[in-house]
Amino acid sequence: MCIWYDKDAEAAARFYAETFPDSAVTHVYRAPSDYPSGKEGDVLMVQFTVAGVPCIGLNGGPTFKHSEAFSFQISTEDQEETDRYWNAIVGNGGEESACGWCKDKWGISWQITPRVLMEAMAAGGAEAKRAFTAMMDMKKIDVAAIEAARRG
Repeated sequence: MCIWYDKDAEAAARFYAETFPDSAVTHVYRAPSDYPSGKEGDVLMVQFTVAGVPCIGLNGGPTFKHSEAFSFQISTEDQEETDRYWNAIVGNGGEESACGWCKDKWGISWQITPRVLMEAMAAGGAEAKRAFTAMMDMKKIDVAAIEAARRG
């Protein structure tokens, strides 16, 4: 997968590698000559992995912007893990959204999704409806509230 950045692909990749398990920066490619949005020697591409997903970050300039049409989903086991990832993204210049979504400071969307929410949705019926209704009023997912909604 290739993710277009204005100019900060390396900083983004290093942040992801420091924040999420099974993540690493594997190679930094520098421009061999000047190009429309940069100079020879600038970081052009970064090869990295986020939560096991291989990616290329391309410093392509300001032409294209990110949208919620693409997001990384991080499954969490409990509130502590949910809080850790949420706070890392939002606390590093990101912004909160709704229903467990947030954006990092580079505009990439993230879904920080506790396992208990996905289990409730998979259960279907009234249990899924209660969990879904509870989620709709949340920004960061509150695991205890989802568990309570599952029980009715």
